[in-house]
Amino acid sequence: MSTSRDGERDRDQEGRARNARPRDGLGRPLPYGTPGVERQPEGVVRTAAQSVAEAQALLDAGQPFHAHEVFEDAWKSGPEGERGLWRALAQTAVGLTHAARGNATGGARLLRRGAEGIAAWQGVAPAGLDTAALVRWAQGLADEVERAGEPVDAASVAPRLS
Repeated sequence: MSTSRDGERDRDQEGRARNARPRDGLGRPLPYGTPGVERQPEGVVRTAAQSVAEAQALLDAGQPFHAHEVFEDAWKSGPEGERGLWRALAQTAVGLTHAARGNATGGARLLRRGAEGIAAWQGVAPAGLDTAALVRWAQGLADEVERAGEPVDAASVAPRLS
């Protein structure tokens, strides 16, 4: 757990340890006092449509780390039968995060793991998610990341969710 500038641990209002360091659009911690990207609040319950819309806006802005947090909330708070799909979407967002940070191996691995989870989804996807297109996107990006071995621009390669 990190400490603040005064050496005290960062705590939330309930006294739980929380890292309050600012973060960039890819979720990397920045020095205290540096302007960062506003963090997504944790534990927000959204409708499927709200989750997709918010995650899409974050992906389009080149902030896949923050989109993963939206998917994680949906995974943890959504209907039991949808949790695997939301978890897989969170994995693809983390995969894109790693690929944008230059971690080709980790990025490709997580993109493929997410694609497998999305491909396993049975039924009509919530909020108009285009699961077939998302699987193709994640697998294709994983291949490209491994081939190029270079960081990707997260905004320019972001998927269309629906």
